[in-house]
Amino acid sequence: MKCPFCSYHDTKVVDSRLGKEGNNIRRRRECISCEKRFTTYERVEETLPLVVKKDGRREAFDRTKIIAGMQRACEKRPISIATIEKEVDRLEIALQESGEKEIDSSRIGEAVMNSLHGLDEVAYVRFASVYRQFRDINEFMAELTDILARGNGPEKK
Repeated sequence: MKCPFCSYHDTKVVDSRLGKEGNNIRRRRECISCEKRFTTYERVEETLPLVVKKDGRREAFDRTKIIAGMQRACEKRPISIATIEKEVDRLEIALQESGEKEIDSSRIGEAVMNSLHGLDEVAYVRFASVYRQFRDINEFMAELTDILARGNGPEKK
């Protein structure tokens, strides 16, 4: 493991313990060279389906892309990173359980929008406006009208 401080390639594990959710291992490491300490997390790498993009390209599922997109949508909203990570965990589990070898990126986008709709309507509209690429204000207003027609909003988690 490379030290993030001095880039030396040898570290020792000082402490290991199970993560809070029980699905990762937290390791406290110390650099052999500079003796600074840092934390790493290990997760089991599950086999997830390949993502089929709109142009037909295929790429590996990347949870960091989804987290980044959700963070942008939730910026300055009362949604914690832990909540976002739990939603992405749920999405990953659903993809693993589906058993599919490939999945369209549009299905992932719709799943993220559904998740955001349940968390925060402002974040949902932000994400939808980029994801659905509204061409004009009328499409945007139609989405807002649809949200208002559904009721008083999502249940708070």
